[in-house]
Amino acid sequence: MSQEFTGTIRTLLDEYKKAVNELIAVIKPLSSNEILIIRDDKTTDVNCRSVQTILTHVVYAGYGYTNFIEVHFGNEKERRAKQFFENANEYVEDLNGMLEYCRNFFAENPGIELEEYDPSKKILTNWGQVYDIDQLMEHAIVHVLKHRRQIQRFLSSQV
Repeated sequence: MSQEFTGTIRTLLDEYKKAVNELIAVIKPLSSNEILIIRDDKTTDVNCRSVQTILTHVVYAGYGYTNFIEVHFGNEKERRAKQFFENANEYVEDLNGMLEYCRNFFAENPGIELEEYDPSKKILTNWGQVYDIDQLMEHAIVHVLKHRRQIQRFLSSQV
């Protein structure tokens, strides 16, 4: 079922897909060993030690962004658990599933207000930042871009 979006929602979803596709292009040729190898053994961030941990984090966060919006509107869905994979194809499938989950939310809520100026009506994240939906989606897009760049640096040994 294809949903046609317009305006800002279409732009956000198109840019999210573009960012994810850029990430997929980087990881698709990687072997399981390249995904699993620890690239940064000095970091204290367990989400940034290997391509595997980064991809798991990106997908978990991506589902989480949509979940923040769902919960904000009273839909108490349980957040999807982290899932670790050992090959690129499974991560590609998971990244596309994350995008589809987000698209489905917007398809089911076509009239949703993206911008909110009243701070009391914004979404409080678990890391303490407060966003409206537009800002949260922009954050989601940039999050993928930042981690794509991080993986590219890992692969070129420029940690």
